[in-house]
Amino acid sequence: MYVSMKEMLNNANKNNYAVLAVNCFNMETVRAAVKAAEEKRAPIIINIVQDHFQEHAKAELIAPITKELVKNKNVPVALNLDHGKDYDSCVYALRHGFTSLMIDASSKPFAENIEITGEVVRLARAAGLSVEGELGHIGSGGSYNSENQKELYTDPDETKEFFEKTGIDALAVSCGTAHGLYKEGVVPEINFELIKKIKNITGKPLVLHGGSGADGEALRKVVSCGINKINVGADIFKAGSKKIYEELMKDSEANLFELMIKMEEACKEEIIRYLAFSGSEGWAEEIIKEAIF
Repeated sequence: MYVSMKEMLNNANKNNYAVLAVNCFNMETVRAAVKAAEEKRAPIIINIVQDHFQEHAKAELIAPITKELVKNKNVPVALNLDHGKDYDSCVYALRHGFTSLMIDASSKPFAENIEITGEVVRLARAAGLSVEGELGHIGSGGSYNSENQKELYTDPDETKEFFEKTGIDALAVSCGTAHGLYKEGVVPEINFELIKKIKNITGKPLVLHGGSGADGEALRKVVSCGINKINVGADIFKAGSKKIYEELMKDSEANLFELMIKMEEACKEEIIRYLAFSGSEGWAEEIIKEAIF
């Protein structure tokens, strides 16, 4: 079932779990996510990063693929623009069938972030789409430093006003994780108390970006503190790359078709591993029921 994030995240917020948002960029990665969701009866969000529009997963290609893969599947699936950089990019995703939008104006001053995010919300509301905004800034795993990361944290005192003035459905918060892979031996230091404080102030769905590389128990704890959406990409891609490498080491002339099948299966298994941390397994039917009625 093809839905917006709103139904999913409202249910997750009410029942204290998180929906997994998987970064995808082609048919195989989308199908891996849908298969994992089916197997675990979990809602799932397909995240398409804006940069992939230019390089690979154009909206006019990835949206029809996702719709076809979801057709007749009894699990809720949302197609979300991840880190949309401007209004025009959000319009582009909307026109080509995305069900949800994330507008990331977190690098702008607070008032400008509100203005830009609010414009996207008004656009999305007219089309029945949900919107995620961001306060604070999610850094890069490759240059991660726990002390420097604190300078990027979300200011909890700004969160209630941000929700009220923009009308967003969910807020991405900076609380210690970062995008991409961390250097070997680095584990992100998550500020759980900050998440709790923001949750107590807003009572709204909160989003953790940079789930890859975080300890499983830490992810379970962020959910208990109030996170309702966990973004994962780098570890999924890493699992796929590792499988291809292993197969090529066994046979350097391995058939590309077989490689892609095995890569997809490896991605699916990694998604299932992360689903276990989210608490979302088994919630598909209730969300579908609420979406219909």
